[in-house]
Amino acid sequence: MAESAVSAVGHDELAALKFVALEGARTGPVKISCSALADRLDASNQTASRRLQRLERAGHVERDVVADGQWVSLTESGEAALHREYSHYRRIFEETDPSAVELDGTVTSGMGEGRHYISLSGYMEQFEERLGYEPFPGTLNVDLDEESVRARSAVSSLSGIPIDGWEDDERTFGPATCYAAIVEYEGETAETAHIIVPERTHHDETQLEIIAPVRLRDALGLEDGDGVTVSVEAVQ
Repeated sequence: MAESAVSAVGHDELAALKFVALEGARTGPVKISCSALADRLDASNQTASRRLQRLERAGHVERDVVADGQWVSLTESGEAALHREYSHYRRIFEETDPSAVELDGTVTSGMGEGRHYISLSGYMEQFEERLGYEPFPGTLNVDLDEESVRARSAVSSLSGIPIDGWEDDERTFGPATCYAAIVEYEGETAETAHIIVPERTHHDETQLEIIAPVRLRDALGLEDGDGVTVSVEAVQ
């Protein structure tokens, strides 16, 4: 039976991923030679090469092989994998809550797509059933600060609520994941809200889309540029 990408990534591959990250691959492609990686991992060049190949198949790195080595960069998936390891070590050495991630950012206007997609029946029925409420037809968009952009990768290690993809007579609509969240602004809180992370989205990792049963701008008195804290929590 063929080896799956998920099962191929074990502790040895994560050690290779950590080396690549320490070389600077979080911020862009870095030149990696299999001999240098092999020395660091105390393995053969062939073994080091196989570990990078497995990381690439799993979607944790992107590679561009050249004559004297390869340029390697971490993907969002790779950073999330390392952040899960980091969270485990924090649980060992620090008194931290592994079931929550706190993010800070500023409110911004979106492109108006949220209103359309949130209101579609194929999504709305699932929101009501799985989240327990009918969302306001629109999303609150939050631009994350630099530290929170880095911390956001930890969200994928939390348990979320899957929203299935579906299709109608004209097109297919992709799946998404919702993460329970609390939005805070100047002492006021909205405790029933969810970050929604579509599988396909125009937004990058610097921005959050948040849904709630009420219009959060009205409930919290928010305007563009206001700073908010979003506490993302694991679903129990």
